[in-house]
Amino acid sequence: MVTGESRAVAKGPGDRVVAGTVGAGGSLRIRVAAVGEGTALSGIMRMVAAAQASASRAQALADRAAALLFYVALAAGVLTLVGWVFLGDTEGGLMRTATVLVIACPHALGLAIPLVIAISTSLGARNGLLVKDRLALERARLLDVVIFDKTGTLTKGEPALVDVAVVEPAGEVAILSLVAAAEADSEHPLARAIVAGLTRRGIRASKAGSFETAPGIGVRAVVDGRVVEVGGPRLLERRGLAVPVSLMPAVEGWARDGRTVLFAVVDGQLGAALAAEDEIRPESAAAVARLHAMGIRVAMITGDSRAVADSVARRLGIDEVAAEVLPADKAAAVRGFQAGGRRVAMVGDGVNDAPALATADVGIAIGAGTDVAVESAGIVLVRSDPGDVAGAIELSRASYRKMIQNLFWATGYNVVAIPVAAGVLVPWGIDLPMAVGAIAMSASTIIVAANAQLLRRLRLRQPASDGQPVSVLQPA
Repeated sequence: MVTGESRAVAKGPGDRVVAGTVGAGGSLRIRVAAVGEGTALSGIMRMVAAAQASASRAQALADRAAALLFYVALAAGVLTLVGWVFLGDTEGGLMRTATVLVIACPHALGLAIPLVIAISTSLGARNGLLVKDRLALERARLLDVVIFDKTGTLTKGEPALVDVAVVEPAGEVAILSLVAAAEADSEHPLARAIVAGLTRRGIRASKAGSFETAPGIGVRAVVDGRVVEVGGPRLLERRGLAVPVSLMPAVEGWARDGRTVLFAVVDGQLGAALAAEDEIRPESAAAVARLHAMGIRVAMITGDSRAVADSVARRLGIDEVAAEVLPADKAAAVRGFQAGGRRVAMVGDGVNDAPALATADVGIAIGAGTDVAVESAGIVLVRSDPGDVAGAIELSRASYRKMIQNLFWATGYNVVAIPVAAGVLVPWGIDLPMAVGAIAMSASTIIVAANAQLLRRLRLRQPASDGQPVSVLQPA
């Protein structure tokens, strides 16, 4: 739970353990080495607090622009009045000054950004993106690198049966039925994964008896009068068995990919080999490909072994990998990616990801993750779909475009309308009435609001490649 491995890690006398993790079987006696502020969780909390305290604070551009417009309008009004009084048209000067103040009312400029923010936040929520920190969404458009945690983010965070090889293919169903029966009474995560996987394959388990478990070795049971044992390489060592030539290519390939290899021994003879792994989410490959298409590099940080990490990265097309990384080192790795001015997002779900989420320019938490991770992130993926990371970046980019468009319109409107309202075109017979000025001011506000509403047409989720329909937001 804390270090991020996808499978159980053996511990023996003298080893250090972390409170809060789950024992796969048996019992243990421990000596408490730290309490209170000295615990691992307290250390993680301190790193999160330090990272959050160092986050930048930026003022909203719209507030500064609207404040500036106040002084521009006031100065323009004074100059208009003074100028026309000097020219001997005091009554006309008063009317034109009032028109200038009406024209310069900062409604459009004041709405230019807040309205886009409100619509983008609503749009994100309806597409499974919970924006907790508005600045995180604004910074997402500038990202250069997206770092994914592996376990629970790119993968499902639980083992699954992915492949089977039997010595005698003709007897595959019979021997797999014995394996399912032997594992049915075990509470080990790998045993549950095997039973679930064989059930999906249509294998029906017989009833087992005389069930026994040997920690670190495997299980033993009697099924239909036959002695069935299922376990890892240590089981073969104990029985003095070797992997037959027919199974060697499959077993060696699984080992290279970092998969957990289990063997089934029936009446003292090796009958089958099974491979289990932390199953990759079906949407992960598409998520990585979409980020690449957006010009963003993809990295992966995990506490899991190098073999497992490299296997996942190879299959998903990930650019960079850091394996066997501790929680404190994850935050340091994020700072390393930020070197040179690169902007980095971290996507994770676990307690051990919290410091990295808080350190990154944009922290993105998987919705099914721990409370610590969710609290440390600025954006939460409600659907726990890594593909929504690209959606968040696209939403950020689209929101920024709308903000710039609205600011450009609102500023350009004032640059043109204020001089006209002040009467610079009167020598050419053009004098803007106050009523027309009021209509122009209202029209500018309506145009800004309508342009912001166009953001609702944005489709944050791409159509599925297999032709299956996906959920997308329809225009309101």
